[in-house]
Amino acid sequence: TSPFAWLRTRFYYLLIRLYFDQEFSIEEFTRGAKQAFSVVSKLLSQCKLDLLDQLVSAEVLQVLKEKISLLPDNHRDALAADIDAIMYTTEGDVRIYYDDDGMKFVSILMRFWYLNGANLPDEVPGETKVFQIVFGDESTKEKRHLLTANYEFQREFTEGAKPDWTITRIEHPRLLE
Repeated sequence: TSPFAWLRTRFYYLLIRLYFDQEFSIEEFTRGAKQAFSVVSKLLSQCKLDLLDQLVSAEVLQVLKEKISLLPDNHRDALAADIDAIMYTTEGDVRIYYDDDGMKFVSILMRFWYLNGANLPDEVPGETKVFQIVFGDESTKEKRHLLTANYEFQREFTEGAKPDWTITRIEHPRLLE
């Protein structure tokens, strides 16, 4: 990340703590986001979309229902991310905004890099190389792919709103397109 982007996100975290949630911690949020990413990605790979109702927005869920049914099995398998297989996580864009009715929202885009052992070809659609990591020796090697995903989390901070984060965007580049 650029120093400007890093500084900007830290400024937004300060604003969130000052004006919305004095207990907000990006470390705690990141831990929760990783756990949510792992759970949601596994449910997606298993086509258990009915269990995502409280975690994912209705709009995203509708799009997922259309896309998941069209995916080949190996791409669907590649969506699953075990929490221990998440190699790196970083925050992307952070936004604070108000709608026309005075409702207050915070959105945080999280980027995840995770290892997955799905049987993907060396080249996936879009002609992007998928990184492969080989574990073990030549006779027992296990191939893993380093994949990325972007999940956007949104929370309403209007007085009286439930204190729950909802996933409002799910992107698994080259897999869920």
